[in-house]
Amino acid sequence: MKRIINAFHYSISGFQSAFQNEAAFRQIVYLNLILLPISFWVEASRSEHILLIVVGLIAIIVELFNSAIEAVVDRISLERHPLAKIAKDMGSAAQFVALTIIFITWITILFF
Repeated sequence: MKRIINAFHYSISGFQSAFQNEAAFRQIVYLNLILLPISFWVEASRSEHILLIVVGLIAIIVELFNSAIEAVVDRISLERHPLAKIAKDMGSAAQFVALTIIFITWITILFF
């Protein structure tokens, strides 16, 4: 039980750190705070409502991973290195895909 409690506290600490230190994470959270209530006003099936919520949560997960990658790369060295750039760019690309999924999902459910 102690491990579960510790894991919960580590998770809360991770959310706080991401929110305090990562502008992109805050932007994704704010986007979700806008889209989540709107999702309940959209005329859609239950599964579509769930999908509208899940795609937003996926973007939060991807941004947490992206921020973690950036933190590890910066911890290793702040000097410019091609592999560091590749790692950071791939994290950014993953977030771009997640945001594209949000966009496509919302457009599809709202208009088709």
